[in-house]
Amino acid sequence: MAHDLITQRLDRGPLICAEGFLFELERRGYLSAGEFVPEVALLRPDALEALHRDFQHAGSDVVQAFTYNGHREKMKVIGKEDLLEPLNRAALRIARKVADEKAGNLMAGNISNSNVWDPEDPASQQSVRDMFDEMVQWAVEEGADFIIAETFYYAGEAEAALEAIKAKGLPAVVTLAPMAEDRMIDGPGIVETCLALEQKGASVVGLNCFRGPDTMRPWIQRIRDAVACHVAALPVTYRTTEREPTFFNLSDQQGCGCPAPHGRPFPTALDPLFCNRYELGAFARDVHAQGVNYLGVCCGASPMHVREVAMAVGREPEAAQFAERMENHFMYGSHDRLPDHIAALGEKA
Repeated sequence: MAHDLITQRLDRGPLICAEGFLFELERRGYLSAGEFVPEVALLRPDALEALHRDFQHAGSDVVQAFTYNGHREKMKVIGKEDLLEPLNRAALRIARKVADEKAGNLMAGNISNSNVWDPEDPASQQSVRDMFDEMVQWAVEEGADFIIAETFYYAGEAEAALEAIKAKGLPAVVTLAPMAEDRMIDGPGIVETCLALEQKGASVVGLNCFRGPDTMRPWIQRIRDAVACHVAALPVTYRTTEREPTFFNLSDQQGCGCPAPHGRPFPTALDPLFCNRYELGAFARDVHAQGVNYLGVCCGASPMHVREVAMAVGREPEAAQFAERMENHFMYGSHDRLPDHIAALGEKA
């Protein structure tokens, strides 16, 4: 697919993709943390549409259907398997509607880590393949321009997802989410897996989720150096470190007086570990300079972060008109109408 739609767009320059729907909708009060099922597509479609529009306003060129965790196995877990197809189609239609309202936007279907793939159990693998097949089929029927297959920590599952997409003839963006061991759980290396996905026909390979800018950046460089296709980079918005490379086991060293009841900051007490907007912008500039054009933000993303990524690579989204104007701040500004005696309070405030 050397000349598929997504490759053509990326050949022309950066393409911004907002992810992170789970965390942002949970923050907004429309999704249950821990369970993380996208029922919002059925229960509050207005809220989902609003978030798509907020991300679009901030600079996202891709409207990604929010079907993450909306697969058959997860719907069985919550006892609502009968809502599987209605949920998927509702999410796809909302995304298609929003994408169609802005020239140049693309709509992506979405499949992801099933969390039941077992490399030692062919029956589990077939079950996952069946789930991918039905979700990709619904995405095709609802007019997806391409499919994002994301957040894979098993190489075999990522390859199965790609096979499902290729079988339907759509371009595939496949992103891995390696855990702290710096390799895929079933053995292959991260770069090795990206090379295999490229060879099997992925239009874009790369990383999303789990890792923040500092622990994703070196892997993106290695992937970029190894593959010929376009590369994707979508970190989480948390300050992961070499010692704590993913957000699952980040510790809160900020003197928290009321820790989360489940023993770790992930997923509901990560707030003090946020990256600031400038860190996301710096990451985008760095990897773009390395030749990465598929850019975005995953869990923790807000429209602010998406705007920062877009502007860091020279884009001017609608939200740019509301970028900071610190020169007009009452105490830290530089405008000649701001009184000196108020500015003098800045170090005492």
